[in-house]
Amino acid sequence: MLELILFILFLISIALLYFFFSKYSQLKSEFESLAFSKRSQSVKYGKLTEQWIPFSEQFPFNPNSFHFLGSPIDGIVFTENSVIFCEFKTNKSMLSEKQKKIKELIQQKKVEWFEMNLKN
Repeated sequence: MLELILFILFLISIALLYFFFSKYSQLKSEFESLAFSKRSQSVKYGKLTEQWIPFSEQFPFNPNSFHFLGSPIDGIVFTENSVIFCEFKTNKSMLSEKQKKIKELIQQKKVEWFEMNLKN
């Protein structure tokens, strides 16, 4: 009789372990999906914000002189005396490695003009 009770308890334990493991797997999957969705929304928010920053009071240049690129930098401002490369960051976002390299090249004045005339 004791062996039967122990066997039933063992089966119940196995069933409970299976139930909790499947619930854990389901919750983990849902959590990862939510985390991905949050990151995706942050990226979308950043991209949307980038397009409106030139029209904010904080933008120090004439918004009409700003030309949106989007990638790898947000845009360029053309004034009478200069060309300014712009990158906007929101929250805790930082320059990507590619953006850091572009910034470095600009600061080292390694910027060139290229013109190509196409002939028919």
